[in-house]
Amino acid sequence: MNAPLYNTEILRLAATIPHHHRLPDPMATSEKRSPICGSRVTVDINVDAEGRVSDLGLLVRACALGQASSSLMGAAVIGKSAAEIAAARDALAAWLAGQGPLPDWPGFELFTPALPHSARHASIRLAFEAAAEASAAAAAKAPA
Repeated sequence: MNAPLYNTEILRLAATIPHHHRLPDPMATSEKRSPICGSRVTVDINVDAEGRVSDLGLLVRACALGQASSSLMGAAVIGKSAAEIAAARDALAAWLAGQGPLPDWPGFELFTPALPHSARHASIRLAFEAAAEASAAAAAKAPA
């Protein structure tokens, strides 16, 4: 029997997105939108002197899968470098495409039921794509 696409844990994560507010003066912002469903995630990021995420703001207007993915990203991104976030983004994209193992990020296994639903993959990737872009831009501005 196949696991349901929208399970209790996905819905719980969708309803409890951390950092669900915009930052007043972020070092960098990125907005990503899924052309398939219109889901949109905006990520504001500040980094410390070492280029690690020190503050995060999210505006999430997405389906439950996009919200849940944003929740997972937001829960574990503080303290991560731009390279670590980009690696998570790339690993997530490869895994969803069937071209890599389950990424090393807390909670990704919850999206296993979405693997056969390629139309849902863009929503799942949005938060990580936006966070990778914003963290790289913020790290480039970080004082040395």
